[in-house]
Amino acid sequence: MPRLLVVDDEPIICHSFRRVFTDPAVEVVTAGSVAEGWARFERDRPDVLVLDLQLPDGSGLDLFERVRAADPRRPVVFITAHGTSDTAIEAMKRGAFDYLTKPLDLEQVSGLLGRAFEAARLMREPAALPDDPAADRIVGRTPVVQEMCKLIGRLAPQDANVLILGESGTGKELVARALYQHSTRPDRPFLAINCAALPETLVESELFGHEKGAFTGADRQRVGKFEQCGDGTILLDEIGDMPLPAQAKILRLLQDQTFERVGGNQPIRTRVRVLAATNQDLEQLIAAGRFRGDLYYRLKVATVRVPPLRDRRADIPELAHHFLFRHARAAGRDVRGFSPEALDRLVGGDWPGNVRQLQNDIQAAVYQTSGQTILPSDLPGAAPPDPPAVPAAFDLVGTIEAFLTDGNKDVHGRVMALVERELIARALRHAHGHQGQASDLLGINRTTLRHKLRDLGIVLDRVVADRPDPAGE
Repeated sequence: MPRLLVVDDEPIICHSFRRVFTDPAVEVVTAGSVAEGWARFERDRPDVLVLDLQLPDGSGLDLFERVRAADPRRPVVFITAHGTSDTAIEAMKRGAFDYLTKPLDLEQVSGLLGRAFEAARLMREPAALPDDPAADRIVGRTPVVQEMCKLIGRLAPQDANVLILGESGTGKELVARALYQHSTRPDRPFLAINCAALPETLVESELFGHEKGAFTGADRQRVGKFEQCGDGTILLDEIGDMPLPAQAKILRLLQDQTFERVGGNQPIRTRVRVLAATNQDLEQLIAAGRFRGDLYYRLKVATVRVPPLRDRRADIPELAHHFLFRHARAAGRDVRGFSPEALDRLVGGDWPGNVRQLQNDIQAAVYQTSGQTILPSDLPGAAPPDPPAVPAAFDLVGTIEAFLTDGNKDVHGRVMALVERELIARALRHAHGHQGQASDLLGINRTTLRHKLRDLGIVLDRVVADRPDPAGE
């Protein structure tokens, strides 16, 4: 269970964080001083910390330095009053994850901490090679997977930047984590940036930071992810969606290990290792003028290609049992295996969503089955699906006309429910099932999104597995 430690001497602030995480899946523990916060940190080993800068027995910076010395991978978020934001910025230069200003905006809190928990997961969940018994490992014995793992083993200890290529759902994030955790710097921070999820106008500011007054709304200096990460590792996911101006800055960083904040002219040196991943054909993007050829060749020096599931069908039985045991244990269900017919069906499936779709279907089957063995009828798609509540090509005007003439009441409520269901489902697909990113896109907090998923009957695994494939993903 993810655990959040909030260190603040104002009870209302601590209560605010409990309001954000009403879901019992996140445990919130609190402390009111530096001494109590350190004791809580040692006892509870939280995944993410939130520290007030001004505490009764000292500064939150003092506690931050002790936490960083104990584990520099632990995401720390500062709370600051407007008058002390310069201190929080200094903390970010030393490696803090981000900071919040008082009074707190609960939606901002939810989105930021969602990203912090994701960063903590990426750094802490083991991503092991096949022979390692760790829970979250690259599974497979086929020659194509074994060759990929050998390449990971050769590249991981080096400081070379790596380009990870593969269709959506093949496990590119797992490869990136394996490269990080088997590198010479697994004790340093690891940050993953989804370039597709960032507004084009904010990509450079997010990555490189900005100076005060650099553009409208830049009322204070901001430290970017490269500066924050220090000598750690950054994954630029969906790099094919990065705007051209940001690509030019990435190229300079790879060449010179320097960058400048937006609006600044002072070079900042970095030792960060860059991993990049994409499911797009970068050579086609270069031909279309949407990706820099010089950046592509700089990244392509070291390339890992993650095979689609259709090219490694012999691995499906091992993958299926790996996911079965993991999800059965998590669900507390005594499910022990597959019938031969169910396993044959899995091996013969099309799997356009690759390993992610296989995992989602097996997780659904664990909840669906009534016995200890998964049968073909337990697998998603075995029975005719329920009629969709919203047509695939949603005709709003036609739907309204149909509701107005079908003789039933509450047309407003029915139309609003359909529109909201379609909007949320599409946002989740766009965010690859990541609720934090989807809530940011929708402009609602994660708690509200979870309630709407439940009330509207949206099954997250099915939404992700059924995600449309705009580029052959």
